[in-house]
Amino acid sequence: MGMPRTSHHTLTRRSAAMLAAGLIGAGIALTGCSTFGPGAPPCMPPTHSVSPSTVEIGETVTVHAQDAECDPRYGGSAEIQVIVTDSLGRKIIDTTAPMNDAGGFSYSFEVPEEAATGKAAVEAYPHNVDWCDDTGRNNRVSEADVSLQRVSCAARIEPLTITG
Repeated sequence: MGMPRTSHHTLTRRSAAMLAAGLIGAGIALTGCSTFGPGAPPCMPPTHSVSPSTVEIGETVTVHAQDAECDPRYGGSAEIQVIVTDSLGRKIIDTTAPMNDAGGFSYSFEVPEEAATGKAAVEAYPHNVDWCDDTGRNNRVSEADVSLQRVSCAARIEPLTITG
């Protein structure tokens, strides 16, 4: 008895199916979205909120974020960078505050007297972490590497209206 005969059509279909499965597997591995293989899936910082959204000079504002739904692993000494830019484009707040390993934080500040009234912008992003790349991966930045500049591709800005 010999091997069963297989038609050219069957081999072509089987080869095409194997090729498609291989390409899909390679695509998943390259995007970092698989649960297997090297590297973790992308994990962007959690979205922050500002409360209240309209304040007078001297009033208190809280910038807050829940923990990320993924596992960013920021570490036990993680910090959030908070920048508030007033309607004239001046940074009126530029500070860091504690953030937990999962990206959750709460930071409150009093709107300073020198703040211009109008629409202000509130940014909050993990301090000293390069999280703004095409994949959203949490790429660590050496504390000694101060020349790295954060790009604005993933800047999350929440509005704040400052009244007189």
